[in-house]
Amino acid sequence: MCSLLLCFRHFIPPDSYEGKHRFDPNAVWTEAEERSLIRKIDIRVMLFCCICFCALQLDRGNLSNALSDNMLKDLNMTTDDYNTGNTIFFISFLFMEIPSQLISKRIGVERWVPMQMVLWSIVAVCQCALTGKISFWATRALLGIFEGGFIPDMVLYLSYFYKGDELPVRLSWFWGSNTLTSVIGALLATGILQMRGMHGWAGWRYLFLIEGAVTLAVGVVALFYLPPSPTQTASVFRGRDGWFSEREETIIVTRILRDDPTKSDMHNRQSITLRLFWRSLTDYDMVPLYILGLMVLIPLSTVKSYFTLSLKSFGFSTFATNLLTIPASFLSIWTLLLIAWFSRRVKQRAWVALIYPLWQIPFYVALLTIKASTGAWTKYGIYLLLMLCPDIQAILVGWCSIARTFFNSGSVRTRSISASIYNMMCQLGSLIASNIYRSNDAPYYHRGNRVLLGLSVLNAALILATKAWYTWRNARRMRVWDTMTSEQKDKYLESTKAMGNKRYAYRQCWCKRRLIVPRME
Repeated sequence: MCSLLLCFRHFIPPDSYEGKHRFDPNAVWTEAEERSLIRKIDIRVMLFCCICFCALQLDRGNLSNALSDNMLKDLNMTTDDYNTGNTIFFISFLFMEIPSQLISKRIGVERWVPMQMVLWSIVAVCQCALTGKISFWATRALLGIFEGGFIPDMVLYLSYFYKGDELPVRLSWFWGSNTLTSVIGALLATGILQMRGMHGWAGWRYLFLIEGAVTLAVGVVALFYLPPSPTQTASVFRGRDGWFSEREETIIVTRILRDDPTKSDMHNRQSITLRLFWRSLTDYDMVPLYILGLMVLIPLSTVKSYFTLSLKSFGFSTFATNLLTIPASFLSIWTLLLIAWFSRRVKQRAWVALIYPLWQIPFYVALLTIKASTGAWTKYGIYLLLMLCPDIQAILVGWCSIARTFFNSGSVRTRSISASIYNMMCQLGSLIASNIYRSNDAPYYHRGNRVLLGLSVLNAALILATKAWYTWRNARRMRVWDTMTSEQKDKYLESTKAMGNKRYAYRQCWCKRRLIVPRME
């Protein structure tokens, strides 16, 4: 306990922190008060953030629905042209990740995210006027530019309201809402695509027009709804008294900083300097997670992007194809929530994440060995079971964004940049995924599936290697810290220029940080 108090004494929030006036190191509260407050945050903050994520997925996912309405044929495009469009999108998305973070840190996430939503929604609506592959590629580029950075921006924003061990479960809701949107989008597409022929328009044109208009409305509401921070919720739109009482703001700020004092390192509208940016960029402890972000999602992303085209090749109609995407999306919501809950329950990320590649391996083997004469419903069953693989995005993002163990990002500065770099790696992986299935390998993509099988085996090995690296780094760091006397520890914390996860005391201070100031039961 003494060493924990020693660590905490060196992490008092600076005056520039927007919640400093509500921080009270001696504050106590009951578990019932905390549970009630968390529910309020879930309803007022988390729910709307999920709605914003739904808007993102609605505009990203409707392309797959549009393909089932012969969009490629209408635009005189091939699947290779489609792959090129996806490549352009992911490159644009990738290169906007860090610039988006720099902008959001300068003007505030609550301002930048709604601006992004309005801009990409306008482009999404304009897709109803596509004329060929050039206009398709142009809209893909613009969508990537305006959507890039949205996810790490929102993860950073949520970290202002939640503790480290609460965030992974909320992120599972975040990605669960993403999957739920796939269900809703498929249902909408099933109806909207029946408008084909009205006023001489194809159904997919109405799909882009209507769903783009919906997300535009959400973006406009977000401009007025999202508050800058837990202590800055008062406004004409949100109410003069704000969402939380003074005591509730004290509890929010104090519990957040007891959990992770480095969240007060930067103001929520403080620019990231080039020096801080470079320091974040060269944090070598994050490299294993970046490699996982690049590699681990490639296999399933490839299959998902071609799911509707595969169903069409099996002989299903446009109407049936869109309906058949719903079970996979709906059931995967529950596998996502289950794996996030399980990860928190067993307090493990690596071993739980290992389920992801191991689940996929037998189904890629099945796709490689299945005969062409196999019935359409059997093929659909294999794809369905493959796509029920539990999504581990919330677990992987938790590694990058939560300062809970020694290897995580140790400040708002590092978390914001590391989240962007991680998401860049994910987009780079998606770029790779969009080029694995080729037209000369259709319709069964045996060559592509051999690649996906090999990548799944490699991903299992990478997860184990990442676990081993962080276990070794943690043990090495703590051996040094444990050999110090109390006086040496105090002198080290006063004099060291190491920040966040580079401090020897990092793991000890954070792993049991909730014991720093006991709370009333």
